[in-house]
Amino acid sequence: MAQPPPDVREDDCLPEYHHLFCPDLLQDKVAFITGGGSGIGFRIAEIFMRHGCYTVIASRSLPRVSMAARKLAAATGQRCLPLSLDVRSPLAITAAVEQALKEFGKIDILINCAAGNFLCPAGTLSSNAFKTVMDIDTLGTFNVSRILYEKFFRDHGGVIVNITATLGTRGQVLQVHAGSAKAAVGHPRKQSSSASPSYLPDSHADAMTRHLAVEWGPQNIRVNSLAPGLISGTEGFQRLGGLQAGLNAKVLASPLKRLGNKTEIAHSALFLASPLASYMTGAVLVVDGGSWLTFPNDVGLLADLTSFSAKL
Repeated sequence: MAQPPPDVREDDCLPEYHHLFCPDLLQDKVAFITGGGSGIGFRIAEIFMRHGCYTVIASRSLPRVSMAARKLAAATGQRCLPLSLDVRSPLAITAAVEQALKEFGKIDILINCAAGNFLCPAGTLSSNAFKTVMDIDTLGTFNVSRILYEKFFRDHGGVIVNITATLGTRGQVLQVHAGSAKAAVGHPRKQSSSASPSYLPDSHADAMTRHLAVEWGPQNIRVNSLAPGLISGTEGFQRLGGLQAGLNAKVLASPLKRLGNKTEIAHSALFLASPLASYMTGAVLVVDGGSWLTFPNDVGLLADLTSFSAKL
C-alpha cells in the first residue's frame, strides 16, 4: 500500500520535498488562492510553487498571509503575493484581482479555499450563524469566481478548483450549515453501479461547480471540485478536538484506517489544476480515504466532539 507523503501539522513549509509529478508541471502559471494563509490553502500554494507556479494568497488577515508568503518564497524560490480580502465583499475581491493582474499580468488558476465551519446543533444555530457560513462558503466562492471570470478568465480561459467537503453526501448531525453551504458548491452523491469510485457527479440542483462548468466551458474554463475528508493539521481538525483517545477507533473507521494530510490534498489540487486533468470539468474529486462511505453518523460521538471543541 502506498504510504502518505510527508507533512507538517503547523502552517510551515515541508522541510524536504520529493516530486511525484514533473517539477515544471505548472511552470510560469499564476494561481490565485483564497484561504491561502493557512491549512490546506497554504499547502496547495506550496506544492504549486514547487512545481513552477507563482501564487497570490488571499485572506482576511494581511499579517497572516504576509508571513505565509515569506515562508513560501523562502522555501520554493518562487514569487508569492499576499493580499487581504473578504470573499463576502465584491469590492475587496475586485481590488485584489486587479492588484494580482498588475503584478503578474495574468491569472491561470483559481483555488476557492476560503471556508468557515464549527459544530452546532441545528436547534440552537442562529440564523446569523447559518448565514455567515453560507456567505463565506457559497456566496464567497461565487463572488471570487465571477469577478475573476469578468476580469480575466472570460477572454483567456482558466481553471477553477473549489475546495468543498463530503458533508452534503448524507444527513450529518451538527453540520446543517456547513453541509448546506458545501452542497451548493459541489458534493458527491451516493455512488451508482456505473459511477467511478473517485469521480462522482453531483446531483444537487444548485451545485455551483456543475453550473459554471457548463456555462463557462465554451470560454475554455474548467471548473471542478475537490472534496477532502478529515485532514490532520488543519484548523477544522483542531476545532473537532483533534483525535481524543476515546474517539480514535470511530474516527479512523475509514477503509484506509488513517487520516489524510494536507500534502495529499494539495497533490490532488495540483492534478485538477494541471494539464493532466485537461478533459475534466464539472467533476467532484473525493479525497478522504473512503471515509464518506463508512464514517459513523453517531450523535453520541459528535456530541462528545462538540463538547470538547466548545472548551477550546
